Amino acid sequence: MIKWIVIGFWCLALAAIGYVSWERLPPEHNPFVPLEIDQPIGLATELKLSRMSADAPACFEFLDTSLIEYTALDDTPGDEPCGFRNALTLDQSALPYNATLRMTCPLTAALALWERQSVVIRAEEFLETPPVRVLSYGSYSCRRLYGRSTGRYSQHATGNAVDIQGFEFADGSRITLLDDWEDDSPEGRFLTAVRDDACKLFGTVLGPDYNAAHADHFHMDMSRTGLCR
Repeated sequence: MIKWIVIGFWCLALAAIGYVSWERLPPEHNPFVPLEIDQPIGLATELKLSRMSADAPACFEFLDTSLIEYTALDDTPGDEPCGFRNALTLDQSALPYNATLRMTCPLTAALALWERQSVVIRAEEFLETPPVRVLSYGSYSCRRLYGRSTGRYSQHATGNAVDIQGFEFADGSRITLLDDWEDDSPEGRFLTAVRDDACKLFGTVLGPDYNAAHADHFHMDMSRTGLCR
């Protein structure tokens, strides 16, 4: 009897220690603290974003509390090869885009965090001018991988991917992957940093290091391949 009392005591003690340890973690590292737009990118950020794929109300609540402006889109029929669920048209976030973006809510949440906690911050770190626009090739597109006539459909076909080609800045300058990737310059280091940050938010990030088809853009989607190249 005494043995089980002692075991129970130690179990309770360990549970209490674990609870206190979680409570002391910064919110960006604590998976039990809700995601907020002002949280830096942390160890738990990607997990929190992945949960939104199965919790549409929580995802849209995150956008609302983050003051992201959007127009919700009706779900498309489930038997179609292309279409989307829990999707929207992005109207306004931290930075404007040169293209209309129609995409899923979880992808929008990751993109909003990337703008606020990576692009803006890395521009301040590496450059002397803030970003004013993101250059994109778009998001939703009913097409197969690499535009082939057969084979698997791209993540773009379900609004679960976005392609980023570069950025414009307040001083009138422009940085693009085609011109500045891997340059030993502040521009090149900026691009590498925002790519590395994206890998902590999106399930898949492909760029010039992946293959020639991505030489001029970052492909970022929420599929959990773990690819970051």
